[in-house]
Amino acid sequence: MHDDLVQKIKSDPNYHQLVKVRSRFGWALTGLMMLVYYGYILLIAFNKEFLATKTGDGVMTWGMPIGLFVILFTVLVTGIYVRRANKQYDELTQAIHARVQA
Repeated sequence: MHDDLVQKIKSDPNYHQLVKVRSRFGWALTGLMMLVYYGYILLIAFNKEFLATKTGDGVMTWGMPIGLFVILFTVLVTGIYVRRANKQYDELTQAIHARVQA
C-alpha cells in the first residue's frame, strides 16, 4: 500500500513541478547567500584596512554596517523563501495530496 502511494505521488505532474521549482529557487537563494557571506569573509581576509576605516568622526568602522547587512540579508532571504513556500509550495502540495487521495 505504501509503495502504491509513493508511485502515485511520483507520477503526479504537480509533484514534478514542485520539485523543480523549489529546487531551482532554493539553489538561487543559496547562491546569493553564499555570494554575500563569502564576499564578506573575503573582504575580511584581503581588505582589513577598508573594514577598519571609520565611517565618520565616531568609532564605527565600515565592518560594522557591512556585517549588519550580511545578517539582515540572511533574514530577508529566509523571509522570501518562507513567503514563497507558504503561497506557491503549499498550494502545490495540497493539489498533490488531493489528487493522491482521490
